[in-house]
Amino acid sequence: VLTDPVVPCGQILALHLSVPSVFFLRGLPCSFDLQATQCPDPPSYVPRTFTDNSDHMTFVQRVENLFLKSAESFLCNFAYLPFELLASDILHRPVSMKELLSHGSIWLKRMDFVFEYPMPVMPNIVFIGGINCGRKK
Repeated sequence: VLTDPVVPCGQILALHLSVPSVFFLRGLPCSFDLQATQCPDPPSYVPRTFTDNSDHMTFVQRVENLFLKSAESFLCNFAYLPFELLASDILHRPVSMKELLSHGSIWLKRMDFVFEYPMPVMPNIVFIGGINCGRKK
């Protein structure tokens, strides 16, 4: 199943049918993509999205980054609760969002380190950055 994990209905279907899933995405809120693939994501080194922090942060920026990661975790657990309940009903067992996304076979990420900070990733993450870029005239 080729699906976008922002709305995990495709992944729920893939798990219900026991078929592999391929995720096609730019990024997920709350770093669910990094958590599901078990990529290292320390808040003291990796800047959060929309903070305008660079990879050379001051102590205050690192503390701010840590607070934002904590707030993200709380808000996203609340936002994705309906999908967790739907998955639990369909799969007949309790399922968290992280567990649901951890069954993805391949992650096709539409990002390029020209616009993002380099980060460690797992072998099942393939970067296909530039796929949406037009040819320069």
